[in-house]
Amino acid sequence: MANSMVFASWMVLGLVMATSRTQVEAARAFFVFGDSLVDNGNNNYLATTARADSPPYGIDTPSRRPTGRFSNGKNIPDFISDALGSEPTLPYLSPELRGDRLLVGANFASAGIGILNDTGIQFINIIRMFRQFQYFEEYQSRLADLVGYDEAQRIVSNALVLITVGGNDFVNNYFLVPFSARSRQFSLPDYVRYLISEYRKLLMRLHDLGARRVLVTGTGPLGCVPAELAMRSPSGQCAPDLQRAASLFNPQLVQMINELNNEYGANIFIAANTQQQTTDFISNPGAYGFTTSKIACCGQGPYNGLGLCTVLSNLCPNRDVYAFWDPFHPSERANGIIVNMILRGSTNYMSPMNLSTLLALDSNTRT
Repeated sequence: MANSMVFASWMVLGLVMATSRTQVEAARAFFVFGDSLVDNGNNNYLATTARADSPPYGIDTPSRRPTGRFSNGKNIPDFISDALGSEPTLPYLSPELRGDRLLVGANFASAGIGILNDTGIQFINIIRMFRQFQYFEEYQSRLADLVGYDEAQRIVSNALVLITVGGNDFVNNYFLVPFSARSRQFSLPDYVRYLISEYRKLLMRLHDLGARRVLVTGTGPLGCVPAELAMRSPSGQCAPDLQRAASLFNPQLVQMINELNNEYGANIFIAANTQQQTTDFISNPGAYGFTTSKIACCGQGPYNGLGLCTVLSNLCPNRDVYAFWDPFHPSERANGIIVNMILRGSTNYMSPMNLSTLLALDSNTRT
């Protein structure tokens, strides 16, 4: 767990909706890369402070125990797995990921990481993006040993891939401390351009490793999370510097993804406008059944936005009416709402198409 984890970029797929439509791809494997929004517990196996392995994390899971997810219950990959009609992906470091469980896919994400290798250095032992990709190569070798090389390549090329990264590069790097090394090196617009160029390299590397259906998330409204309100905005208004960062980053990410798709001659990458998605219910929480989008369910201090979520923290009795579970991360119900929009949302939210459309096109192609 970490007192400076970014809720980064929200989003992704699934919830309990029209599962009959998406379960046509029940055999599709699923691979996850990124940060704390999508970490299913890899960091539990590492000596790091960026862990969610203590109560009350996991309070709304069937076991009511922590699972390593930065959530009161399901996180983004869990909802995706529901939509695909498959089991949740196991953390790659889990000793349970062996045999037929490899066919489901794997989760390589690690809380605290960013696009850049120097992001999250305060967490020390985390799985940075280059290492996540190395593990993906290792996974493919293990899969080939199980099913043969050709079948392993088919499973990977037909799989759905999620990559959720970028928010920590602002919260846990550029804006982490006044006059940070990166803020002295780059103006904010130049830093965003640099991040986009590095993100492009990550996506091209995923393609080189065989990924052909990749859901890419941007950042959410970074300045509006309870942690940033507590630290930067006594009035309760979203922190303008972080909001500007998100507003610069997300359009350039979509543009870069469209350019990559043009270069590859296919819709390999799907962009999710997570800033717009989450801004909708942050600005009007009541329309989505929330009583607040400013105060975290679990935490302390202003907006419950300071420090860690622990057994000593304030804890709300009804997590379903809070948009934020902890100072940085959305509640299970908020994840479900975002996922619903990604699955069925218009081009205001998804580019070039929503995930449900993509899955349907793939199904028609293969039948």
